[in-house]
Amino acid sequence: MALIGPGGRPLTQAKPEGAAQATGAEGPYIKDASIETFAEDVLVASRAVPVIVDFWAPWCGPCKQLGPALEKAVNAAKGAVRLVKINIDENEEIARQLRIQSIPTVYAFKDGQPVDGFMGALPESQVRAFVEQLAGGHGGAGHTEEVMAMAAEAFAAGDVSAAAQAYGHILQEDPGHPGAVAGLARCYLKSGDLERARNTLQLVRPDAAGDEAVRAVEAELTLAESATKAQGDLAALRAKLDADPKDHQARYDLALALDAHGDRDGALDELLEIVRRDRKWNEEAARKHLVTLFEAMGPADPRTLSARRRLSSILFS
Repeated sequence: MALIGPGGRPLTQAKPEGAAQATGAEGPYIKDASIETFAEDVLVASRAVPVIVDFWAPWCGPCKQLGPALEKAVNAAKGAVRLVKINIDENEEIARQLRIQSIPTVYAFKDGQPVDGFMGALPESQVRAFVEQLAGGHGGAGHTEEVMAMAAEAFAAGDVSAAAQAYGHILQEDPGHPGAVAGLARCYLKSGDLERARNTLQLVRPDAAGDEAVRAVEAELTLAESATKAQGDLAALRAKLDADPKDHQARYDLALALDAHGDRDGALDELLEIVRRDRKWNEEAARKHLVTLFEAMGPADPRTLSARRRLSSILFS
């Protein structure tokens, strides 16, 4: 089926000579998209914040009326909703896939699915109401908290890409936000990109450098870097300890290897045992590493609370 524009003009018709692209993306919450970027710019992005998709063409008169009204309303929402603009002349395949039969056509996406839309150039008041309803009245700190919660939920579910997208969205609105910086850095850590995790941590604004979430990720990064240096496999290290329980270096290496394999409880046990046997060994390396683990897990983590009690008992007995 041919796509039909205003006045019956086929969408595949060449645009008139000298036609200007009057509705290009303008503003921090607006971007142009193509078939190559549609999945990332719309489907993935809409899991963090609603995304409006405006299908238009340079020769379409009503598009030139609707486009500025949409952009104004989206910019006024200050990040509670995004606008993606798709030029039909350059992206006919998307139009066919979404069964766009006339322009302008507007779709709204949430969680990767279309949830609302309209055809034609609405009055500015109706456009504003459409955007405000989609945004759900969220913006500012409340919106940030909502997106942070969505990002944390995605990360916990193992969807690191969606979590990173959400944290990145917050950082576009609030550069240096400590929770978002920490969250994005943790995403890079999870994916094994230690360098990008370290670089991301440097984005935190100066007044929040000591934020608990940032310190926790810094500690996890230190642990991850230590894990890459851990020598020997678990069986070999345990064999060395069986042969000589006083081999503190072997026990320390075992602790690092256990943590690298996801056994943090086992790592805590071995480090505490070194402190119990020789708290001054290697300039208190075991105690210092315990402190890094506590920082990474956070002060309220049950493992931190338990290990701190055990450490205090050893140090002050």
